[in-house]
Order: sequence, then C-alpha cells, then structure tokens
Amino acid sequence: MGQVNIAFRAQLVVPEQRQIYDYWLTCSDGKSMPARGDINPAHIPRLLPYITLIDVHEEISRSTVRLAGTRLRDVYDREITGLCLDDLDLGPKRDYWLAAYRHTALDGKPTQGIVRGPRVNKEHLVQYWIKLPLAVAGGDHIGMILCLDYFLSAMDDEQRQANSA
Repeated sequence: MGQVNIAFRAQLVVPEQRQIYDYWLTCSDGKSMPARGDINPAHIPRLLPYITLIDVHEEISRSTVRLAGTRLRDVYDREITGLCLDDLDLGPKRDYWLAAYRHTALDGKPTQGIVRGPRVNKEHLVQYWIKLPLAVAGGDHIGMILCLDYFLSAMDDEQRQANSA
C-alpha cells in the first residue's frame, strides 16, 4: 500500500469505509482503479445495503444511480435506482454532493467525508461516505463511481466517539 493510500485510509472513520476501500484497492490489482467487472458483490455482502453504483455522465448532475442499496431507500424515503443525481432530494447540501461526485469522476481519486443530516428531515443521522472511481473495462476512463454511504444515528455516533476516545 503506497503512502497516498495509507494517508487516505487513515482518514476513514468507520470500519465499513475501510473495508470497502481495502476491497477497492485489492480489486485495483496495481492499476490506478478497478473496472466495474473487477467488483464482485459476493465479496462484500455486509456492505451491500450501503452501496450505490453511479453511471458517470459528462454533466455530473445527469449521472444516474445504476444501483442503490436498501439503506439508501430508507434515507431517501423512496427507491432511487434509475434516478439522476439531479432528481435526488439533496437539499442545501446539493453543491457539496455534486462537488464530491465531480471530484471523484474527474480526478479518478477516492473521496470521503462525514455529514450530519444528509437530507431534510434526516438531521438525526450522521453519514460516513466514500466514493471510489471505477474504470471503463480495459481503460483508465471513469465510467462509474462505487459509493458507500454508512449511516448512524447521532446518538450512536456520540457513543462510537466516546468508545474510541
């Protein structure tokens, strides 16, 4: 694992972020990023409810949710598979989220973060997220983004922080 990967991994807070990042690195097999075909959902069954695959469009807001785990449906109060990013209720955090997707899609680098209240009426949740680029098969062009969005209630997050201190 290179110095950049070690530094990025050190920023990941919850085990689920580290698990998907480590898996992504393994699937990269020395390349700058894996292709969608390198990812096998059977290898990460515990993470599937939190996984989203985004088909990247030239205009990032027109990128489409190819697949969304069941936990995302709970947070968005609807099925989001098949929707464009523009169709999602991102509320006042819209620019933040589009910038994260854009950064991953244009730079081909993983991005990560933590957000309180991922959307309106979900202020009681803390979202730990990571976005990982996936290449078009046989190339370095980014065709998809593999996302993990892990949610904790604010109370559970406070308990997690107290236990890790």
